[in-house]
Amino acid sequence: MTPRARIIGGTVGAMVAIAAPMGVYFEGVFPVGYADPVGIATDCIGETEGARVGVQRHTYAECLARYDARLAGRWEALSTSCIHHDVTVHEAAAIVSWADNIGIYAACTSTLVRMLNAGARAVAWCAQMLRWTKATLLGVKIELPGLVKRRRAEHAMCLGRDWRQA
Repeated sequence: MTPRARIIGGTVGAMVAIAAPMGVYFEGVFPVGYADPVGIATDCIGETEGARVGVQRHTYAECLARYDARLAGRWEALSTSCIHHDVTVHEAAAIVSWADNIGIYAACTSTLVRMLNAGARAVAWCAQMLRWTKATLLGVKIELPGLVKRRRAEHAMCLGRDWRQA
């Protein structure tokens, strides 16, 4: 059995409490569905599953609660399937924010996770987040300024710095 990653110096709840405000800042809270910058139907806080443009599925409070639960679930998926090295609460918060945005499969097959599991220093694997700044629009990969800002914030958080200063 593969070892499960643990959060050093914190709990899943503490990790969510650190990660959630950054997600709210970058995604916003939208009870009514909208099209994201590349046209994907999205609602609440970056939720794409079941989202429909112009349709309200949840209240503001429900969006916040769903996001917290989603982040906790993302950590569960990551820590049981592909992250096998213990991390600090800030590292976990940054990883879960990043993985929630790019997808669990992309995160688990990334160089970042390979480096983390190999025991690389956080300064090296956290820097891998800075590479994930592109999205596909009409079949073309483009760098999005919002993703550049978000990755800088996640990188700062990963290193235990104030993400708001990034």
